[in-house]
Amino acid sequence: MARDLIRILGLWPARRGWLLAGVVAAICSTLAGLALLVLAGRVIAGAVVAGQAGAALLTGIGLAALVWLRPVMLFRPVARYLDRLVTHEATFRALADMRVWFFRRLAERLPAGLGLREAGDLLGRLVADVESLDGLYLRVIVPAASSLAVVVAMALVIGAADPGLAALLALPLVAALLLPLVLAPAAARAGQDAARAQGALRSAVVDPLTGLEDTLAANGEGRAAARVTAAGAALSAAQRALARRSALGGASGALLVQAALLGSLAWALGAGQDGLAAGLMAVFLAIAAAEALGLMPRAGTSLAAASAGARRLFEAADAPAPVAEPARPVAAPAGHAIRLAGVGFAWAPDRPAVFDNLDLDVPEGARIALLGPSGAGKSTLAALLLKFAAPQAGRITLGGVDIADLPAAELRRRVAWLTQDARLFDDSIAANLRLAAPEASEAELWKALDRAQVGDLVRGLPEGLETQCGEGGLRFSGGQARRLALARTLLSPAPVLILDEPAAGLDADTERAFLQTLDEATAGRSVILILHHLTGVERPSRILRLVGGRAIPAAG
Repeated sequence: MARDLIRILGLWPARRGWLLAGVVAAICSTLAGLALLVLAGRVIAGAVVAGQAGAALLTGIGLAALVWLRPVMLFRPVARYLDRLVTHEATFRALADMRVWFFRRLAERLPAGLGLREAGDLLGRLVADVESLDGLYLRVIVPAASSLAVVVAMALVIGAADPGLAALLALPLVAALLLPLVLAPAAARAGQDAARAQGALRSAVVDPLTGLEDTLAANGEGRAAARVTAAGAALSAAQRALARRSALGGASGALLVQAALLGSLAWALGAGQDGLAAGLMAVFLAIAAAEALGLMPRAGTSLAAASAGARRLFEAADAPAPVAEPARPVAAPAGHAIRLAGVGFAWAPDRPAVFDNLDLDVPEGARIALLGPSGAGKSTLAALLLKFAAPQAGRITLGGVDIADLPAAELRRRVAWLTQDARLFDDSIAANLRLAAPEASEAELWKALDRAQVGDLVRGLPEGLETQCGEGGLRFSGGQARRLALARTLLSPAPVLILDEPAAGLDADTERAFLQTLDEATAGRSVILILHHLTGVERPSRILRLVGGRAIPAAG
């Protein structure tokens, strides 16, 4: 548990200033509240000892305390406001960095998409598990620092007057401060159960909704609902167990704080005239400590939840990347001819080989049509060329350089991929296009749209480039969406284009028109055209078929 939480803190170096400022602000706020009651206690203790308020207020200690009361009263709400402002700002910034870090780790480990991963569970890790980490700072580190400052300040103030009373007051408060560490291991197990149950519930909800048409067509909504119900019941049980741990911590902490208060009160009542003032001061300090230390026992539950969230994040983030970056990357080649020599590949050791001694040459400017039925390995070839996977045998070169020695980012600047199910995101047309070229000007966007023969359509829309595409590009027809995706691919300066079933899902007439556009728009680049069949408008320079894991020449 400790190792995961320390690693989380190590991921926030850019926010160290904010995090430290939040702790300082919280300590100042807590000590201001403590000082307020110390001063009030001095005034009241002086009045009690003197036997009359008027005399006490005119004596040195009582008068000094009264003078300081007003500025401390004014400072206290300001410090409290800064405490909340800075600690929450620090938390929001740190969690934002965490989400970006986790997304990048997932992108490295899932370059070909979610695959067999459960989308709902990953969504839970990205949202709920990251959010659970706010408890590490807001409900553990900040209260612990404030509580420690309170205990030290109380020990100094009361210790100067009566060391025995200081010990009586400090011991139960120190126990309350350490209580989260005692309760955390058991709470951590409950927190991990709750985190897993929450991920299972998200998967149970998201999975059938993702394929809702299939679920309804198979009359599977009842089974899906039963799965959601079972996952919800499991989550409720796990959360109840965690809540019981939290309640136990809260009750234990309250008892310890009350023990400090009652001990101080008993001391004050039995101390006599000489110890009465110190006893009353201790009572006021115990009251002041209750606010800060009262939060600490529940910090054990927050610590457990943060630990469980961190463990789930690292489980996904530390999965081995399918293709490791080269330890010593080489310089990018000048040319972009592609060659596959003796390539062998299988997606898993227990699955049949997709390629067996595959040889393929794609000279610069060539236009290769690669044909084959589903499962022949056409899309697998694209994944290998983009380093979404690595061959187990043979080598792939770009411009004579083994792509294993090239950074993935550099390779993907040279090779662009129009995937079979190229997605338009729920954003503007301009934002969708700029995925391929973030710095592209509007003129460049229009040029790409015109080359994809969809510029006139976009010009006719009321909002033009700022038109929202809708989720999955639902704002447009299938043919229009494919042309917009093609425009995005053409916007890339990559000299090599892989077009994976570019006309998938289109009717025959729309398919021919789109492929005709494709032939004209990709002139001057090397093109690997992955198809089930040829329509006659593609005009490739070579036609190959994938058969038995090898590429053989075909007549058409």
